[in-house]
Amino acid sequence: MNRLWYSVGAFLVLVGLVHLGVLVVAGGPWEGAVSWRKPFTFGVSFGLSVLTLTWVSQWLRLRARAFVLGAFTVASTFEVALITLQAWRGVPSHFNMETPFDTAVARTLAGFGGVLIVIAITMTVAAFRPAPDVAPSTRLAVRAGFATLLASMVFGGVMIARGVVQVVTGNQQLAYTVATALKPAHAVLMHGVLLLPALSWLLSRTLPSEAARLRAVRLATWAYVAVAALVSALAVAGVAVVGPSTASVLSAGAISGLAIAAIVLGRVGPRRAQERH
Repeated sequence: MNRLWYSVGAFLVLVGLVHLGVLVVAGGPWEGAVSWRKPFTFGVSFGLSVLTLTWVSQWLRLRARAFVLGAFTVASTFEVALITLQAWRGVPSHFNMETPFDTAVARTLAGFGGVLIVIAITMTVAAFRPAPDVAPSTRLAVRAGFATLLASMVFGGVMIARGVVQVVTGNQQLAYTVATALKPAHAVLMHGVLLLPALSWLLSRTLPSEAARLRAVRLATWAYVAVAALVSALAVAGVAVVGPSTASVLSAGAISGLAIAAIVLGRVGPRRAQERH
């Protein structure tokens, strides 16, 4: 089944990149509730999340693994599909209660968001189960990664709750503003579950000493937590160096970019070493 989840994850990333092309060609706003940025960022982010959790799950003592990963993949796919649908219709996807159809879409998105949170909690609990057959450095990276993913989900839940409060009180447009303020905090914590295990995997192929690998992962974890805490504090305080959407893309892009670089280095390094011999 892993091959299927990997295929779906790659497809979602492709969907996001296609909509980046649409944004470049068609133009339109970058910020705001109606933007081609949304299917781009959601497609790439959810696709990476599906790929990541499928890969990282190999280090978890996870019951019903296929069901859990399948549920996460289905929920992620529907999230991207509905957000993309609303983008093509030219209307907001979240907090949009203008018509019965838009209300159904918004509530469905919230429902699948709840599924994603439940799965994140389930996998985090599994990450903290005893795993003596997993190297300590990898175990730390996986646990820290899932802890930060859960923190990201908390920020996402707060964003939804703040927006819903405004919708219920009749402030439809204000909902989009108050919800997006926490985007950078949500984004910077989202892909630590890819970054830290990817770094641990790279170190397992380059550092022979497990003690040295563990020290390196600890340092990377604290550095990542410090950066995430700073970004989150600025978001909570309402300090905006750039727009929330731009900040979230930069944060998520930097974290996932470093992780992908670590995976590439881990594959290219040993191959070159073999070629020299």
